[in-house]
Amino acid sequence: MTQIGRTKYLLGFDPGRDKCGLALALGQEVVRYAVVASDRAIARVQEWHQAYPFEQVIMGNQTTSRQWQQQLQAALAVEIIPVDERNSTLDARDRYWQLFPPQGWQRLIPKGLRVPPRPIDDIVAIVLLERYCGYPLLLSERQ
Repeated sequence: MTQIGRTKYLLGFDPGRDKCGLALALGQEVVRYAVVASDRAIARVQEWHQAYPFEQVIMGNQTTSRQWQQQLQAALAVEIIPVDERNSTLDARDRYWQLFPPQGWQRLIPKGLRVPPRPIDDIVAIVLLERYCGYPLLLSERQ
């Protein structure tokens, strides 16, 4: 497990065929997160890199990771750090409800039966960052 410095941005990247999850962390805070179509992922990563010059990409090591690693390295001069992606979608589902607690009648649905109302690839990217860092991250209010 590695600790990230207070002034160092890290990009979490959940690679996928149709969509990708992105999360940008600074210290213990996630300052940006998004789910983007795969054909727009590199462009979005480049936009974020210009605004928040990160040096490392923490990326899931399953599905299409080799292809994405090559594309990211061709687009940016950054270090790619693979992280075990197994069960990250299940962990992200639980993490979603921690970050966005259910409201109203949804609180009555048993935890295991709740389904997030949107794609959670960005939350998977947060989970990957948390696995790398070794501690939970907080969402920035300025997202």
